[in-house]
Amino acid sequence: MTKVFIGVAWPYANGVIHLGHLAGSLLPPDIFRRYNLLKGNDVLMVSGSDQHGTPITLTAERQGVGPEEVAETFHRINSKAIEDMGISFSLFTKTHNPNHTEVVHDIFNVLRSKDLLYTRQTMQYFCQACDRFLPDRYVEGSCPKCACSNARADQCDECGTTFEVGEIKDGRCIHCEGCPEVRETEHFFLRLNEFQERLLSYLEGKDHWRPSVKTFTRNWLEGGLQDRAITRDMDWGVPVPLDGWDGKVIYVWFEAVIGYLAASKEYSSLIGEPDLWERYWKDDSARHYYFLGKDNIPFHSIIWPAILMGYGGLHLPDEIPANEYLTTKGGKLSKSRGTSIDLPSVLAEYHPDLIRYYLSINMPDHRDSEFSWPDFMTKVNNELVAELGNYYHRVLSFTRKNFGKIPEAEEADLVEVRDEVAKAFQETSRLLDDCDFKKAMKSVMELARFGNRYFDSVKPWALVKQDRVACGKVLHANLEIVRGLAIMASPFLPFSSAEVWGYLGFESSLEDAGWDGHRVPLPVGQGLKDPVPVFRKVEIEVEEPIDQGFSDFRRLELKVGEIKSVCDHPDADKLYVMQLDTGEERQVVAGLKSHYSPEDLTGKKVVVVCNLKPAKLRGVESKGMVLAADDEKLGGEGVRLLTPSDDLPNGTPVDCGLEIGGGKLDYKDFQKVDMKVFNLLKGQETVSGMVLETPPDADSNLALVCDDGKARILMAADVAITIDGDLKDGATVR
Repeated sequence: MTKVFIGVAWPYANGVIHLGHLAGSLLPPDIFRRYNLLKGNDVLMVSGSDQHGTPITLTAERQGVGPEEVAETFHRINSKAIEDMGISFSLFTKTHNPNHTEVVHDIFNVLRSKDLLYTRQTMQYFCQACDRFLPDRYVEGSCPKCACSNARADQCDECGTTFEVGEIKDGRCIHCEGCPEVRETEHFFLRLNEFQERLLSYLEGKDHWRPSVKTFTRNWLEGGLQDRAITRDMDWGVPVPLDGWDGKVIYVWFEAVIGYLAASKEYSSLIGEPDLWERYWKDDSARHYYFLGKDNIPFHSIIWPAILMGYGGLHLPDEIPANEYLTTKGGKLSKSRGTSIDLPSVLAEYHPDLIRYYLSINMPDHRDSEFSWPDFMTKVNNELVAELGNYYHRVLSFTRKNFGKIPEAEEADLVEVRDEVAKAFQETSRLLDDCDFKKAMKSVMELARFGNRYFDSVKPWALVKQDRVACGKVLHANLEIVRGLAIMASPFLPFSSAEVWGYLGFESSLEDAGWDGHRVPLPVGQGLKDPVPVFRKVEIEVEEPIDQGFSDFRRLELKVGEIKSVCDHPDADKLYVMQLDTGEERQVVAGLKSHYSPEDLTGKKVVVVCNLKPAKLRGVESKGMVLAADDEKLGGEGVRLLTPSDDLPNGTPVDCGLEIGGGKLDYKDFQKVDMKVFNLLKGQETVSGMVLETPPDADSNLALVCDDGKARILMAADVAITIDGDLKDGATVR
């Protein structure tokens, strides 16, 4: 029996958890926990709500309440949603509790006693208008590495780069939009650079890690570790355990990972065995697994191991099977960006096993995966219901109707089926041991497909009329497959598997049977219970214009840019090479030479597609495209640039009221977008047969995004996008 510790990334208690949390860091460890329990291993799995940090205070300020009220509210909501999804922890706790504070203080004091913590004056953002130091998430700007325009001051979610104070470009206070200054303040630092060589040595034994995890970690280490501040100027959090440090708390990046150890100790105390945690943390034979999203990799592969090394005597992470992102419309599911699909709402409509199946078979384990309701419906109906559910029901109902119990069979009659079941278990077990959950779910479904083929091949509906004994034998074989599927699928689909187990007549639990329960002969004569289908088809009407319409447009990242300079292309008579400021400098090649002079373009505000993949046009690299409208196909001859109807800062996002941006795009992806220009009157409600979702405030020639019989005005902040001249109605934007 192996001792298995499973640490699950702590979801922030600043909102309701969503499908991204489930696919990224909650469902995988539950699958792994259930599998290990079936194998007979000793499992401790802990996590909880991360109740400190700025996501909580930001939500509290927006709601006009205290941070503890927000943290407790979402802890209760999320705990119930997790339980309703069938995800079970040894302990799901929270960071705002005395036990957590005590363990964090212990580690702080031990590291300080070893001179691994020290104080120094450091620089921090300070907003004069708000009259306070600003935590990192209160400051946003442009990432200096990938140019993402909405990076936080401490980390860019787009590329994963982390920052020190002052490194982000064009920083702004999220409250007043002012430009914060950088002031001096005193903080504790972790001597992270002391662990550089030890961490490199630790990484050398991790060839089995997922490539993304190992690459991410190695890049951090090879870039050279820098000491990191572990305190910050805030009132909400774990207080610094020293006199004179009022108004400062332990940084959440440091204290949250300590929650794994704190929760282990808390669980041990709760069950009356205060030293039980040592079996998992001080035994070299134990195995430690950490499940998280890719944005948390360095905190678990570098920061947490360094803390454990510094403290001494505790087990380091063995496996960090970090998942990529679950996306929708090309963008990461995110509470802060308003693109999440919250778990309680989904559970109100669909059985948890349907959700678990879809996210297992579509898991973002090695690359981002896309969530869509049509795909959810297709996979549930055509795979889960039609293959697995259908096989369960046809075997159980036919056998129950004709025999009422498990019929007899000879060992020789079961060789083929038992070999196939054994192979499926061997393959699925190998994949689950490697935390390859998507392929493991596919392995389960392959056995279901084999079962359907086998059932069809033996034709029990005909055989029962010709040879009842022979029919009983083939049905016994099919019941062995059903039993194997119930066991094998139970880590993924616990509710339906337990139902099927009951229909087979077993009084004991699946966990009692264990992973090798398929090897035990079926109890001949055991009564079968009257089955009902464990899955039912879902019908989803896709009528959501915001979520489903304008999908191609939502992949674009558009910004206001200023043309700084224009010169002729060295090898193309019709092309200009332009330098633009879109919040960052970029070069764009454009075919505008026959329509504008360099003088006309220089200083002009335009709309720029910023997430096109770089391309070379006649040998010159272009990083984007300037949008213009063309009415040539309508009998006109004009090409006019799109421009904001009022002066706006460079880099201002352009949209039509929908979340936009979806990674790098090819030009062919842009060509799918339907944008046109029309002369509109104030208050006009329809245009060219399309419903105009927001009537214009004034007469103007406006750019519209069109989809599904509807149109939206293209906007930048509160300013409409128009063109710098006259064109015929319906001119296409390209």
